[in-house]
Amino acid sequence: MSIIAVSPEVSLAYETFGDPADPPVLLVMGFGAQMIAWHEDFCRMLADRGRYVIRYDNRDCGLSTRFTDHPVDMGAFIAAVSAGDIPAALAMVPYRLTDMADDGLGLLTALGIERAHVVGASMGGMIAQTMALSAPERVLTLTSMMSSTGESEYGRPSPEAQAVLFAPKPTDREAYIAAAERELVWASRRYGDATALRELAAAGYDRAYYPAGIGRQLGAMILSGSRADALRELRVPTLVIHGLDDTLIDPSGGRRTASLIPDADLLLLPDMGHDRPRELWPALIDAVVTHTG
Repeated sequence: MSIIAVSPEVSLAYETFGDPADPPVLLVMGFGAQMIAWHEDFCRMLADRGRYVIRYDNRDCGLSTRFTDHPVDMGAFIAAVSAGDIPAALAMVPYRLTDMADDGLGLLTALGIERAHVVGASMGGMIAQTMALSAPERVLTLTSMMSSTGESEYGRPSPEAQAVLFAPKPTDREAYIAAAERELVWASRRYGDATALRELAAAGYDRAYYPAGIGRQLGAMILSGSRADALRELRVPTLVIHGLDDTLIDPSGGRRTASLIPDADLLLLPDMGHDRPRELWPALIDAVVTHTG
């Protein structure tokens, strides 16, 4: 693992797998999740298929730059958004998805990579879409996984999934690890694995427990708005992957994304929720390798 400056304000923690001479694949993680959520074994399997794999921590997460000088009162932020007071909400959040997309592009620049295949999951899919929209000349292909378009009527969470997403996380290590089992609500119904969720929570807690960044990332996601009109004009080869068991971002989010982007391919996977169960890694890796080939 290394840390590299991608702009005067931001440094990102990152890790690479495979041969730098192979086609580069940038993996972009989602809301509040560290790069280790792209499992090391998954990254190595993808690298073994002839790809140079790069995973990284988004800003305000893991070991990347933290915006501690901009605390967000989540209660006040949600109240402002609910009341339609967007100027007040905007004033609370120091960055948007465009800034997070610039981080990813800056990482490629810092690594000497002119163009890359970009794969994003959940909020990472939104960031990846934004990268393709803002700098299409640098994105060889886009893979948007378990994500949506920023339109509020698509990809809505179930009430149960939303409750878990916004529930305060325990600060005590053991309670934090145990609480990870709540995420089974949006996992694959067939392959959901409580042990794997606890193991990831333990690894994340020990590596970089930092809940303060979640509010700023959430604000960036909410306030960046719809990408629908821009996606209609996107000309980057696109694959959209979505699990049919997903209750955190309903499959309508994936269907809508694929319907807007010209010539996009849509892969809807049974037995996949808002997760990447190990049992489905071969299908996911085959899809990414084929798309990036």
